Amino acid sequence: MRKRIITDEVQSNTSPDADWLDLENLAQAELTSEDGSHPIESALKPGVGSGLRALEPGRQTVRLLFDEPLRVRRIHLAFHEDEQQRTQEFLLRWSSDGGRSYREIVRQQYNFSPPDNTREIEDLEVDLVGLTVLEITITPDISGGCARASIAELRLA
Repeated sequence: MRKRIITDEVQSNTSPDADWLDLENLAQAELTSEDGSHPIESALKPGVGSGLRALEPGRQTVRLLFDEPLRVRRIHLAFHEDEQQRTQEFLLRWSSDGGRSYREIVRQQYNFSPPDNTREIEDLEVDLVGLTVLEITITPDISGGCARASIAELRLA
C-alpha cells in the first residue's frame, strides 16, 4: 500500500510558473457579446484586467478556435460575482474536428451569494488530444434574471 500524509491546509493548484498557453497568439475568439471595457483578453491574462463581461444579459457563448490542434491537460476557469445573488450554470465542451462535433467536459451550477460566496474556481485535469475548439456556454442566472455572463480567468496548460 502506498501512502502519503496530507495536511488540512488549502493548497492552490494554480502556480504562477505553470506552463500556461499563450491563448491570445494560439487562438481566435468568437463571442456572442463583449463589454468593451471588459474584453476577453483580460480573462486570458489573470491579474492584468477585470476579466470578460458580456455586454448583454442572458446566456452567452465563448469559443476559442485554435490555429493548430493542441494537447491540453489542464483547464483553469474562475468566475466572480460580488453584486447579486444568483445561480449560474456553465457548460464546457471541446472539439477535435473544428467544431463539427463536441464532447462535454463539465456542466456545473454554482450559487453566488455575496458577500460570502463570490468566487467559483474550476481547475480541471483533462487530456484533450487534438483540441481545435474549446467552447464555454454560460447561463449567468438560471432563473432568467438580468445578470451578465463573465469569466474572471481562463487558462489552459
